[in-house]
Amino acid sequence: MLASLLDLLTGAACSGCQAPGVILCPACRESLRGQARVTWPTPRPPGLAVPWAAGEYAGLLRALVLGHKERSQFSLSGPLGLLLADAVEGLVTDRRPPLVLVPVPSRRRTTRARGHDPTGAMTREAARVLTTRGYAATAHRLLRVGAVLDQSGLDSRARTANLSGSMNCPSTAVAALARGWVSATVVVCDDVLTTGATAREAQRALAASGLPVAGIAVVAATRKRAP
Repeated sequence: MLASLLDLLTGAACSGCQAPGVILCPACRESLRGQARVTWPTPRPPGLAVPWAAGEYAGLLRALVLGHKERSQFSLSGPLGLLLADAVEGLVTDRRPPLVLVPVPSRRRTTRARGHDPTGAMTREAARVLTTRGYAATAHRLLRVGAVLDQSGLDSRARTANLSGSMNCPSTAVAALARGWVSATVVVCDDVLTTGATAREAQRALAASGLPVAGIAVVAATRKRAP
C-alpha cells in the first residue's frame, strides 16, 4: 500500500498500459505470469545448472527490470520478486527441504551508484512469496565479487574470461549457515540470464564452498537470434 501511495503521489503510470497512479497495474502484472520455463543460453556454459526464467527479456518485462535496476523504481521489487518466485517454483517442486536463494552479487561501486541492491531485493521478495506457498525458503547473500569489467558489450567468451574466479563465499558465513543445510536446495538467483557466465561463476563459487547448486532462477532471459 505504501509503494502504491508513493507511486500515486509521484505521478506514476503503469509501465504496460500507462494507467495512472501505479507503476504496474494488476492486469499487466498478471499478463506476465505463467511463462516460466527452462531457458538455456546459447552457447551453454559447460556444467551450468538448469536455468529457469519467468519470461523473455523483452517488451514490458525488460522495461520493468531496467526500471527497477537503473531508475530506482523500488516498488517493482514486489512484482519482479513474484516472477522470480514463479521461476524458482518451476525448478523446485519439493517443498520439504530447506530452500536457500542466493542472489548474484553486484560490484560494491555499482550498488553504491544505484543506491540499492536490486537483485538482493527481488530475491528476498521471492523467498517471502515462496514461504507463503509452503516452502521453507530463505534468501542469503553468500557471494562476493571482486574487480571485474562492466559486462555490457562483452560476448559469451569475454564474459566468461572476465568473471572467471571473481566470486567467493565468506567462509565463516557459509560455515555458520551450512550446518543447518545438509539437505538444503540451493538456487542461484539473478535478474537476467544472457550468456550464463555470471550464473556459472556463482555456481562455481558456491560449490567450492561445499554448497552444490540445484539450479538457476532468473526473472528474464535474453533470446539468442541467428544472424
